[in-house]
Order: sequence, then C-alpha cells, then structure tokens
Amino acid sequence: MTRTTRAPRALRTPLPALAALALAGSLAACGGGEAELSAADEPLRVGASPVPHAEILRFVDEELAEDAGLELEITEFTDYVQPNVALDDGSLDANYFQTVPYLEEQERSAGYDFTALEPVHLEPLGVYSQRFDSLEDVPEGATVAIPNDPTNAARSLRLLEAEGLVVLDDTGDDAPTALDVLEGGRDLDITEVEAAQVPRSLQDVDLAVVNGNYAIDADLSPAEDALALEEAEGNPNANLLVVRAGDEDDERVQLLQELLRSPETRAFLEETYAGAVLPAS
Repeated sequence: MTRTTRAPRALRTPLPALAALALAGSLAACGGGEAELSAADEPLRVGASPVPHAEILRFVDEELAEDAGLELEITEFTDYVQPNVALDDGSLDANYFQTVPYLEEQERSAGYDFTALEPVHLEPLGVYSQRFDSLEDVPEGATVAIPNDPTNAARSLRLLEAEGLVVLDDTGDDAPTALDVLEGGRDLDITEVEAAQVPRSLQDVDLAVVNGNYAIDADLSPAEDALALEEAEGNPNANLLVVRAGDEDDERVQLLQELLRSPETRAFLEETYAGAVLPAS
C-alpha cells in the first residue's frame, strides 16, 4: 500500500535566522545559489516507510524545506520491495527506508543501479516477547520469528547469536541464513516472516526480532520493550537516502540530504524517538 502526501506550506515555520544564514552559506560554498535552485520548482518525489522515515521527511518539509527552496512529495510504502521498484521505474526521484547491506542485496537480485548518499539514522533491531521478561527465561526449543529478507534475516541471526540464543556457522563475508544455525544455544525453532508482519506474530511465538521502524509502528518502544537491541557503534545498517545512479548531484537531492543531516533534524530525532532512532554520526 502506498500513500502520497504533500505538506501544506501554510503549516511550515521558518528556520531560526541564524540557522537559515548558516544553511545559505553552506549551499553557496558548494556552488549553490538562487540561479541554481530552478530544479526545486519541481517537487522531489521521495518514497519512504511510514515510521520513522516519512515522519522525518514531513518534519523536514514542514520546518526546513521552504527556506531552503525545496518542495517534497512524500509517498509512503508499507513494504521493503516497492520503494526500489518505484525508484527504478522513475515513479520516484529518491527513496529513504533502507540500509547499504539491503541495497546491495537488492542490486544483486534485481539488477538495480542506485547510489546511496550519507547515512541519516540507525534503527536498532530488537528482540521482543509477550511471554518472557528476560532472555534468560527463554527455554530450549522456543519459537522465534525473524524477517524473511536476506539482509534483515542475517541481522536477526547475528543478534540472536550475540545474545547466546543460537550458534552460527562461520560464513565469512557471506550473510548467515537459517541454514547456518548449528546445534547449541537454545536450539530455537526459527520462522521467517515478511518484515512488516513480524510484530503481528508476537502473539503466536515466544520471541520476535523486529525492525526498528516496524516496532515503532506497532507501538513498541525499542528502548523500553526490547529484551535485546543491536549495538549502535560500528553498525553498518544505518538508513539513508538512495537515488538512481547519476542523480546524486541533483541539487534537490543534495538539499534534502543536507536537511536530513542538519542539527535541526538531529534534534527532532533525539526528542521524538527517545533512543529508538539514533542520528548517524
């Protein structure tokens, strides 16, 4: 399911004067100027997961974009497949929902030619349960649901391994799969589920490994409800803006990238998500 929104300009509030001046100076230093902002007359069409990506984009659109000369058209996607399909076929100019490992897997499997910009934020993957208050209480043979796409399945398995729940074969540089789970640990019964559906499986399994955006969307607080979370330091799974190869120099894309990594957006992430969404360094 997709939903396209364009935030009304009347709802937007200007940047503080100092921040506006800093942004204008930064753009000028990069060769930007009023004459070069003509492309911003057309909205930049960006696809995103509803939470937190579309929420972050709406903050940028309502609070920062007008002063920067940028207009956004935001389309929400509830899965991880269609945003790349839409970017590839030209329905979108950019998308904001994925990580570099997921992007690389998609490029290999679907033949996309995309370019990733700098990371914006990290959503730690978490282990959740409606039956246990601690991973120490999880019995042998417990059931666990994990996402079924290769990238997030590998992340899930590595998190379960880090918590001593599974033992994985050494796959080198290759991402582990459920077939690489060895005897040992808690001998979990692993079921792979489409990522967006994993939170709904919580009532049917002992544990579920849930992506941060879907956890938030399901009213789960990663900081408070997760029995275990991925470590943020050194984590390669930051979320970022992605465009078709060759479009990374589009001035609208550069403006959005700058606004997504601005101090104002960083403060929004920290104040809104309380540790569930971490600004990229």
